[in-house]
Amino acid sequence: MTRLSLLVELASTLAREIDLDAWLASAAHALASAMSAERASIWLVDAEEGDLVTRVAVLPEVPALRQRIGAGVVGTVARSAEVLRIDDASRDPRFDPSADRVTGFTTRSILAAPIREDASAPVRGVVQVLNASAGSFDAEDAAYLEVLGRELGRALAMTTLRPDDASGPGLVLRGPFNRIVGRGAAMEAVYERVGLAAQTDATVLLRGETGTGKTLLARAIHVNSPRRDGPFVTVDCTTLPPQLVESELFGHERGAFTGADRRVRGRVEMASGGTLFLDEIGDLPPEIQGKLLRFVQDRVFERVGGRETLRADVRLLCATHHDLERAVDEGRFRRDLYYRIRVLEIEVPRLASRGPDEIERLARHFADLYAKRHGRPEPRFEEDAIDVLRAHAWPGNVRELEHWIESALVLAPDGVIRRSRFPAQRGGAEPKREARDAVVLAPNQKLDDAMREYVRATVQALGGNRSEAARRLGVSRNTIARAMRG
Repeated sequence: MTRLSLLVELASTLAREIDLDAWLASAAHALASAMSAERASIWLVDAEEGDLVTRVAVLPEVPALRQRIGAGVVGTVARSAEVLRIDDASRDPRFDPSADRVTGFTTRSILAAPIREDASAPVRGVVQVLNASAGSFDAEDAAYLEVLGRELGRALAMTTLRPDDASGPGLVLRGPFNRIVGRGAAMEAVYERVGLAAQTDATVLLRGETGTGKTLLARAIHVNSPRRDGPFVTVDCTTLPPQLVESELFGHERGAFTGADRRVRGRVEMASGGTLFLDEIGDLPPEIQGKLLRFVQDRVFERVGGRETLRADVRLLCATHHDLERAVDEGRFRRDLYYRIRVLEIEVPRLASRGPDEIERLARHFADLYAKRHGRPEPRFEEDAIDVLRAHAWPGNVRELEHWIESALVLAPDGVIRRSRFPAQRGGAEPKREARDAVVLAPNQKLDDAMREYVRATVQALGGNRSEAARRLGVSRNTIARAMRG
C-alpha cells in the first residue's frame, strides 16, 4: 500500500462498524510497509487509566503494552505533542528498552508522531515506526508521519473511542466495535459471538426485542468478515406484501405477472459475494419458507416465472424478536428452516437489563452524535434529566433512547438536555404510563404477548393514533402494525 492510499484507507474504513483492535492492527501493518520499517505500533492515551496503551504491532504475538505519559519515546511524544526522530535508540536516554525485553524485538531507529485532530487539539495517542530499512528515517518520513498522525486523530474522532470530556486527553473504549456502544458482561458475551461469527460463513440468528440493535450487530459481522468488500443487502420481512415476497427475494422474469415488463434481480442475487440480512424472519409468510429453505440448504433458486436454476454465493444472517420455538410448535414457522438458520445464535439483551450506567453511557454517545449532526453546542445533561433516563423502563430499547436524545437536542439550541425536552414528558400526562397501568399481565404470559398488549394499550391511550404511539415508544410503525394484527 502506498503512503497516499494509506491516508485514504484510514478515513474510509473507520466510518463502519469495524472491530477497532483489528483495524488498528491492520493500520499498523500497512504503515510499516508504507514506511519501509520493520514494525509500526499505535498507542492510545487511556483516559480512564491516564497512561498509554497499545495492543497492536506488526508481530501478532505482542501483548498489550503500557507506558506512562512522559516516559520513554512514546510517553515523551504524548507529553510534548511533537514529532521525535531517533537514529540510534541505544544511545538516546529517552528510549525505554522494557518493551523490547517483553517482545524480544531489538529497536534501532525510531520515528514517532502525536495523534490529534489538529495543532490545538489534545493528544489522543502516538503513532510509531521502528527500524527503517535505510538505517534511519529522514525529514520526509517525519513530515509524512506527522500528517498521518493528524489523519488518525480525525479518523478516531469518528469512532466510539471518545473521552467523556471532549476537551481532555485520551480516549475511552466504549465497546470493541466502532459505532456499537456497550460494556458489561451481557454485551461482552454478544461481542464475543459477533467476533467468532465474523470469522466464518456460518448462518447466524440474532434474537432480541425490537430496538436492541440487531441490525447494527449484523452489519458488524459483515464488515469484519472476509466478505467485507461485498454487498450487505437487507430485507425487512415485515414490510413485504405476501404476494411480492418471492419476487423481492429471488427476482422475476419478464411477463411473470401483470406489470412485470422486464427481468428484475432479487435481493439474493444482489447480495452475491456478500451478505444477505433477513430482518424479522419470523414474519416470513409460510408459503415462502419452503423456497427459502431450499436456498439456505443449497444456495440455489429460480426467479419467479423462470426455469433456469441459479446459484448465489451469499452469507445469510437473520434476526427476529419472535418466539420462534412457539411459532414452530404452532405450525407458523417451518421446523427444518428453524434449525437451518440457528447455526449460531446471538441473544441481544434488552436495554433495561444492561443497567443504568449503560443507559447513561449510550445517552451521552447519542448526545455527541446528534449535537454534531444538528449543529448544536457540546451537549450537557442536567442532573434530573440523567435521573429520568436511568429510571425509565425503555420498552423501545436503544432505538427509543436514541429518539429521546435526538428530540431533546433538536429542542436545545443551547445544547443543554433537560427532562422537559424529552418526548414522553411533553403535553401533560405521559401516555406510556397510562398504557402501562391499563395492562394486566397473566402469570406465565409470553413476552411477545405482553409486548403486544402493551403496544395496543398505548395506541388506545393515544386515541388510536399509531404514528404517535410509534414515536412515543421509539419503534417503527411496522412494529405497531404487527402488534395490532397479532
